[in-house]
Amino acid sequence: MSPNDTTMVDRRTVLRATAAAGAVAVGGNALPGTASAQEDDFEAWFDNVDNYDGVVDETGSSEVTVEVGAEANGGQLGFGPAAVRVDPGTTVTWEWVGGTHNVVADDGSYESEMTDENGFTFTQTFDEKGVSKYYCMPHEQMGMKGAIVVGDVDVGSASGSSDTQGDGESEPASVDFDGWFDNVGNFDGVVDETGSSEVTVEVGAEANGGQFGFGPAAVRVDPGTTVTWEWVGGSHNVVADDGSYESELTDEDGFTFTQTFEEEGVSKYYCMPHEQMGMKGAVVVGSGGGGGGGGSGGGVLSTTDIGVLAFAGALVGGLLSPFALKASRSSSGRTGRTRDSPRRR
Repeated sequence: MSPNDTTMVDRRTVLRATAAAGAVAVGGNALPGTASAQEDDFEAWFDNVDNYDGVVDETGSSEVTVEVGAEANGGQLGFGPAAVRVDPGTTVTWEWVGGTHNVVADDGSYESEMTDENGFTFTQTFDEKGVSKYYCMPHEQMGMKGAIVVGDVDVGSASGSSDTQGDGESEPASVDFDGWFDNVGNFDGVVDETGSSEVTVEVGAEANGGQFGFGPAAVRVDPGTTVTWEWVGGSHNVVADDGSYESELTDEDGFTFTQTFEEEGVSKYYCMPHEQMGMKGAVVVGSGGGGGGGGSGGGVLSTTDIGVLAFAGALVGGLLSPFALKASRSSSGRTGRTRDSPRRR
């Protein structure tokens, strides 16, 4: 047993013994200040975790995936997302996307093997309400830590809620993607990233039979949020379905492409070489209503739009040309001279 293992055992033993003694002393009643202490403890757990941005609400999903080796803390040293809230009975699957890591529960209740195998998975079902904190043993001090919040446990300002947003505001309406995600293997609902000014989506995440996914596949953001797509594997690009933005095609790990979404709406996008394999995503801006979620480079007409406009222009021109000719002849007859009439477009 290593000194690190000994430290963990000693700490856990002391914590368990203290908790048990406290429970006996109060006859099963909660100690004053327990909720506040839990909130402070939860926030402190993430002090050095740079990709922690609150608890992602995954309630309503029976299965949830967390990436192991997501870009964070100066490299592929993060769990993505760092913290999720699930219902009791939910199965969480950790999926390796880069680096050599393991998943170790802080209370010793579960532990995966150490591996660098991309696509490797480790699963755990959480049946009881509570908070399960975990870490990667080699990289804990670098900030590779996470947490599963099970049920409606209050973890302070980081708490998410499945039925309210803010003070009395109702949950944003669900989005009808019109079959966009039918063949997308890693789509598991819209990840709520509202409240964040910058959001990162991985390009080449493990999905659809290989590194053929955007991770997460769908996010909800506030108007004005900047989304950064970051390449983690494979040769891909990011192409807006409405033609409003497009990245270059590259296989450079760490390459990034950014877009700021100002208007409410839904912006669907895909990887051009792998769209048919299910490499598609969406950014839901605000409630998802409005005239579309194109980014700051928006306003670009797609090929279809141009074709429709050209057809409409030709049709209108054809309908108006007899009237223009008649008006020209009439004018010529009145003035006694010929004059070119401007062509109407």
